[in-house]
Amino acid sequence: MSPLPIEPATDALLVIDVQNDFCPGGALAVPGGDEVVTLINALMPSFACVVLTQDWHPPGHQSFAISHPGQVVFSSVSMSYGEQTLWPEHCVQGSLGAQFHSALNVDAAQLVLRKGFRAGIDSYSAFCENDRSTLTGLGGWLRERGIRRVFLCGLATDYCVAYSALDARRFGFEAVVMAAACRAIDLAGSLEASIARMQAAGVVIHHTLVPGPG
Repeated sequence: MSPLPIEPATDALLVIDVQNDFCPGGALAVPGGDEVVTLINALMPSFACVVLTQDWHPPGHQSFAISHPGQVVFSSVSMSYGEQTLWPEHCVQGSLGAQFHSALNVDAAQLVLRKGFRAGIDSYSAFCENDRSTLTGLGGWLRERGIRRVFLCGLATDYCVAYSALDARRFGFEAVVMAAACRAIDLAGSLEASIARMQAAGVVIHHTLVPGPG
């Protein structure tokens, strides 16, 4: 697949949750999660607008299995906003696990957007909470800068990357997932299912690493 030309004035790079807890040795490690860091750093110079998202949970967050006595990690419970997968305690505010991977070029970002900080609701998407209505403000931030298309990379393909890509489409942006710079958790076929949902929504799944010049 050939490189996609980019338009610096209207394209943005969204780097999703490249944090210690999602990398090998972390509390919710994504297989090969650290492999994306060098790839993402190589993508950044192609974009004038770079956004980093950061999972930022308070202690005792309701998405943690330990907050639900008798429940186990990766089981599911019903919440007011729908079914919630229960995760290991991860990306707790101020913890080492919540920090970005040390090799990630954080200085390239114009915005660091923290999500998941409301104790009673999880937040996969960069655009809104899992209730599908509480907004992060990212959509407005991008529109005010004239952004029309977002390129997404990071962790994990089948959760926060996919939810962010789907919401990008829902809020009127074109969306391209840079598959080479993503890694997946893949719980019970979640990767295949998420790719099918993204493609049905018009998300482009692209396998060439660095977009070509506009």
